[in-house]
Parts: sequence; C-alpha cells; structure tokens
Amino acid sequence: MTATMTTGVAPADHTPAERLDALARRCLTEAHGFVSARAREHFSGRSEGALAETAVPDFVAGGKCLRPLFAYVGWQCGQPDSDAAIRAAAALELLHCFALVQDDVMDGSTLRRGRTALHTRFARWHEEQGWAGSAPRFGESAAILFGDLFLVWSEQMLRESGLAADQLARGWPHYDAMRAELAVGQLADLVNDARALPSWDTLLDVLRRKSGNYTVRRPLEFGAALAGCGPELLAGLGEFGGLVGEAFQLRDDLLGVFGDPAVTGKPAGQDLRERKASSVVVLAAAMADRRRQAEFAELIELDTVDDEAVARWRELIEATGARDRMGELIRERADKALAAIDPAVVPHHAGELLAALAARCTERDR
Repeated sequence: MTATMTTGVAPADHTPAERLDALARRCLTEAHGFVSARAREHFSGRSEGALAETAVPDFVAGGKCLRPLFAYVGWQCGQPDSDAAIRAAAALELLHCFALVQDDVMDGSTLRRGRTALHTRFARWHEEQGWAGSAPRFGESAAILFGDLFLVWSEQMLRESGLAADQLARGWPHYDAMRAELAVGQLADLVNDARALPSWDTLLDVLRRKSGNYTVRRPLEFGAALAGCGPELLAGLGEFGGLVGEAFQLRDDLLGVFGDPAVTGKPAGQDLRERKASSVVVLAAAMADRRRQAEFAELIELDTVDDEAVARWRELIEATGARDRMGELIRERADKALAAIDPAVVPHHAGELLAALAARCTERDR
C-alpha cells in the first residue's frame, strides 16, 4: 500500500510551475537526505570520510530534479499523490548524479552546477594533504568510486522507497533500460568528434540514446509503470517523451555553444572546446555556403580551441542561420509532443504538468 502525501507538494490551485517547483524541492530533499545518511553510515570517523561526508551530499544539492519530476508526473497519470512514489522518483536524481560525476571525469570539466566538479574537489584535497602521487589521478579515481556509490544508492533508495513489491516489479524493466541506455549513449558521445561530422540522422540517434530517452521518455514510462498505467497511456507518454527528449538535447546543445557561464555553471563554449560534433555544429556545417565551409574546415583543424576560437565558432554558426533553425526545430518537437497527449487518456492535472515540463525543457537557459 502507498501512503497518501500530506506535505511537500503545492496544492492543486497553484500554477503548474509552482507545483513542479514544490515537487522538485521535495525530491531534492529526499535525495539529499538519503545520501547524507549513507555518507555518515559509511564514512563517519574514518580518514577517507573527512571530505566525503560533505562533498558527496553537496554534489546532490542544487540539482533540478528533472528526471524525478517526469517520473512522478508519470505516476500521477495513474495514481494519487504518494510519499513512497516521491521517494522512488527521487532515486532517479542519484542515478543522474552517477552520470554527472562520470561525465565530468570523461570530459575533464572543472565545473558542475556552478560549483567545483567532484573530481577536481578531491584532487585539491589530495594536494592539501601533501600526499605522494598524482593529485588529478587521485581526484578522478575517487570521483569514479563515488559515482559508483551514487549508482548503488539510487537502486537502494528505490528499493526502500516504500512502494509495494508488485509496483516495483513493474518499474524495474524501465529503470534497467535507463541505466543501459545511459551507458551506451555515453559511449556513443565519447567517440563523437567534430573532425568527423556525422549525418543528421546518426546524430539524432546519439542524442536519443545519450540524453533524450534517459532524461524524459524513460523516467515518464518508469513512473507510469509503477502506477500501473495501461499500454495506451504508456504509448502516448513514450511518444511525448521521445519528442521532448530530443528537444531537450537540442536545447542543451545550443547552451553548450551559446550559454552564459554565469547561468549554466559551465565554461563558455564547452562543447566547442571539447570538439563535440553537437547538433548545432552538424546543422551549421550542413547550412554553410562554400566560403563558410572553408572556415569550418579551418576551425575544425585547430590544435587548441581557446576563447578567440570559441568566438569565431559562434560567429560562424550564427552566420549560417543554424542558431535560428535550431530554435525552430525545438519548437516543432515541443508542439508535436503536446499534440501526443490525449486528454481522454491523460488526467487533466497530469496533462498540465506535462505541458509545463515540456516548456521547462525547451525554453530553459541552463
């Protein structure tokens, strides 16, 4: 049996955005509290826990809880508010923390959510202790291990959420699909290099596997499955989630080129510095005339992408019209996604939240 929610979610007379904000705060509180308790359990009083007890819970703080939001709205398509379901949805934030820690190590990113990345924080701690060996290597190794713990804790939090065994059994296949697609998508992104531009169709396949399904579609299906929703509803949510997931990643790629570091919490032009063949770069290359294609070839072959090169990349992409076209592609997908939600099948309150989440994914600036 699931428990009825009594606190932490805004009343129905609040706007959808306010309800989502309240739900995100509740999910983040649950995830942060769970990780804090596990960190104390495993590291309190031990030398290796001197930083872990603060750094690991700190990494959870500040998350947007987007995947838990989609999961819980999926739940609301078939069931009333539930404390246990919120804890189950919040477990996906720990899965996301696992992905972020490893992503930062693979990309060599020094910032995450406007804060020092976990591997960088552990590297600095190594230096402060005056230990022998490579501080960067230590930081990366420690971060990978704590990423593994986030993965373990995510499943533990889900198992201990309070949902009944039959409810959890419906969700496990979708949870497993999320984890597998995440790893497969990360591998596809790892071999993604702007010097070998993929086709648009190939790129979209990578986007879906790396982020689109993992961010939107699978969490929605996961929550709806936990709630016992039927095949027709799951199919509609899957179509909605696939389209919003693509739009989310297209928007993410735009921010990776044109985002404001003060807002995104990431270095300016990060995707360009990492030579990623993101959707913005692939589209701009396809839209470029002969003269601009020559400029592309020159920039792609640069040994170092410094601030000046990032500025040149941005000017070139703008000049091709790709930035505006990306905006159009995002809006087209958002419109199609909303059309996929059948009000005869999706409850009105859940439909309102899905529309608000679609806007949050496609109109965001971070």
